Amino acid sequence: MLSLHGSEGPVAPESARLVPRDAVWLDLNDPTSEEARAVEEATGLRVPSRAALSEVETSSRLRRVKGGLSLSTPMITFERSESQLKPLGFLLTKDHLVTVRFHELRAFDSSAKRIAEGDGSTTPSEIFLVVLEELVDSLADSLEDMASELDSLSTRIFDFDVRGAGRDRLESPPPRRRDLALRRILRGISNRGKVLGKIRASLLGLERIVPFVSAACDGLGLPDDGRFDTIRRDIESLDEFETRLAENVQFLLDAALGLINIEQNNVFRVLTVVSVVGVPPTLIASMYGMNFKHMPELDWTYGYPYALALILVSALAPIVYFRMRGWF
Repeated sequence: MLSLHGSEGPVAPESARLVPRDAVWLDLNDPTSEEARAVEEATGLRVPSRAALSEVETSSRLRRVKGGLSLSTPMITFERSESQLKPLGFLLTKDHLVTVRFHELRAFDSSAKRIAEGDGSTTPSEIFLVVLEELVDSLADSLEDMASELDSLSTRIFDFDVRGAGRDRLESPPPRRRDLALRRILRGISNRGKVLGKIRASLLGLERIVPFVSAACDGLGLPDDGRFDTIRRDIESLDEFETRLAENVQFLLDAALGLINIEQNNVFRVLTVVSVVGVPPTLIASMYGMNFKHMPELDWTYGYPYALALILVSALAPIVYFRMRGWF
């Protein structure tokens, strides 16, 4: 899809093959080959393919082209509640700004709205700055949402009722429900860790673009706008914020794994108690099961009840002892 913006707002394309000359910002969203050729004929610039924009070398992402700059960066997008990294490209010259993307970005809608409202963004470099500001603002919103989600996860982890402490034990959730809850917590932590990694890649790409464009302004005849420094400082602050969130993710992951270890220890503790409780009755039963001829208890009238009572007492004694020690 091809969207056109002139110095006074949106511009309607004359046809799929013809781009008006007064178009300043040409936005290509998952463009067809016909739309790409129309932009190339109107601007004299070669529209990069998706494969070219996806290259990871800095020399491929930041380079000079005939009469301008070719820039690309991975940018995070949320589609169907899943985060993805897709390439985003810029072609910036004295007369045109061409953006090439392959997914919807709310920052572009916000930029188009700002330009339509007439905030003074009429030249390609000014429009480019508006797009950068909106991209940075969008990433900031994502990090703020991430911080709120991590706070919620932290509450779920540290308020997790492992053994029903302080309650009637009959109200303690069954092991199956506790296992499912722990699985959800781990899945939530891992998902947010992956999203943070993609946000970091987006910030790193913008962090490289800003000084490169700022340094090339004089040679291209573009105005050296002080907003580049403001955007750079904003990206640095977001980078620090993302680092703290990543540390928080690692802390929550360690806490969740520690909680899982506690659950496993509780299971092994129960198994240990059961095995210890079963040893004395087994010893007594095996002793009275021997087939020796001279065993005084064999002639007792109450020998059998005596043996059963002895087995019962030997089983209850360890249970009472472990209970008094608080082992279960």
